[in-house]
Amino acid sequence: MCRPARKFCLPERSLVHSDPVVASDLNDTSRFKVNGSRDRPSREPSVREACLVVMYGESIGRRISLTAAPLCIGRSAESDLQFEEESVSRNHCRIDPTLGAAGVPESWSVSDLGSTNGTYVNERGVESAVLNHGDHLQIGRNILKFLVSGHIESAYHEEIYRLVTTDGLTNLPNRRAFEDAMQREFSRSTRYVRPLSLLVIDIDHFKKINDVHGHLAGDAALRQFATVLKANLRRDDFAGRMGGEEFAVLLPEIDDAGARLTAEKLRLLTARHRFVFEEAVMPLTISVGVATRMPSDQDPMEIYRRGDELLFAAKRTGRNRVHG
Repeated sequence: MCRPARKFCLPERSLVHSDPVVASDLNDTSRFKVNGSRDRPSREPSVREACLVVMYGESIGRRISLTAAPLCIGRSAESDLQFEEESVSRNHCRIDPTLGAAGVPESWSVSDLGSTNGTYVNERGVESAVLNHGDHLQIGRNILKFLVSGHIESAYHEEIYRLVTTDGLTNLPNRRAFEDAMQREFSRSTRYVRPLSLLVIDIDHFKKINDVHGHLAGDAALRQFATVLKANLRRDDFAGRMGGEEFAVLLPEIDDAGARLTAEKLRLLTARHRFVFEEAVMPLTISVGVATRMPSDQDPMEIYRRGDELLFAAKRTGRNRVHG
């Protein structure tokens, strides 16, 4: 839903696990349960406390404090931390502390419990691994970030701020952050009469990847595409995930011809890239709509609308192509 104070708001798609975090998301625990006392800090916390923060999946922004007791994670109602979705095994994994003097935790590790879809740390499947500050732990389709700090409240609130502006799956700026950046660049481009171009990108036949290889593979493909995107843009370019399989890129100081060259380069690099999940190779192509600010444009939405229309023209005429 568009916020009334904004000058423009990009069109919404029907999305799953891709909307920006809002205050109500952080309080919604209806599909996410912490049983027993695992969600409460110990009465005598150590100098270095630790927690998990849900970055993507059920109850984004939720914090789970880690104590001197093991934390069992799974789909079972008997789990200390329960995720109620099919990609999570009944007994999926366990977080174990390593205790030092006086029973105070010094470090934490994760062990897979023979789960169907595996346990991943920073996108690598593990049977057991020591967790380090900032590690991303994937359990089914859920991604949690491990934080350990002498100032855990500050570390947690920093992550919540990031969640407001960052897509938890791809680590790209989310729709809200992209809207803000587009407003800034549009104002600068208009004031100084400088070129500004936009790419609206959609991964072709993405539903087929989910249908054939599963949603975990689809998530992996989105992350890998985001990596390709970031690696092949200039420092001043601004890429964001708009939701689902749609991405967008702002190209400051780039005219229409330069934007088409950038779009074509990204299209070719994507088609040649080897997208892999476990042993499955997933060929990907993209369609791209290219739009450039015109003197008659009154707000950024006009540019985005043209880019969106050209994207759909690219898809209608066969996909794996650039229109603009």
